[in-house]
Amino acid sequence: MQVRPHHSAEELKRLARKELSGRVAVRMLAVAAAMEHKSAPQAARDSGAARRSVQGWVRRYNAGGIEELRDKGGRGRKPLLTPEERQRLKARLDGGPLENDDGVCALRGLDVQRILKEEFDKVRCLSAVYELLHAIGYNDLMPRPQHREADPAAQEAFKKSA
Repeated sequence: MQVRPHHSAEELKRLARKELSGRVAVRMLAVAAAMEHKSAPQAARDSGAARRSVQGWVRRYNAGGIEELRDKGGRGRKPLLTPEERQRLKARLDGGPLENDDGVCALRGLDVQRILKEEFDKVRCLSAVYELLHAIGYNDLMPRPQHREADPAAQEAFKKSA
């Protein structure tokens, strides 16, 4: 493997000892092994990585030095809702159920799932809906809902007579 001399092999080893990220240190040591004219399979055995990984690290190092060996951000699943959509959902949930549209006296996870599908065009499983609710600050513990047509005086009279 051809390695561009951004650093010497000894310098790479010294920098690897000071490196805070273990993943980057392993990559630096693999590149240093390649600089010492070890083959990709030998460098892979020394670093405990796959041969193709070592070849990729050498290619990245050749392109930009040590900084190219660091992990780049932006990986992983993107958020379900944008910050604006999260605020819109919070406002919708804080407003409570809509009298004509929702048909319930309290919104449950299934209702939020339906709202996400109908109003935001986002389809998610129920567990993902609960994770989203937790992420935006909602809790699944809440008092028992009160029906909008409930009569508090009749309820108190029932409690006394029962």
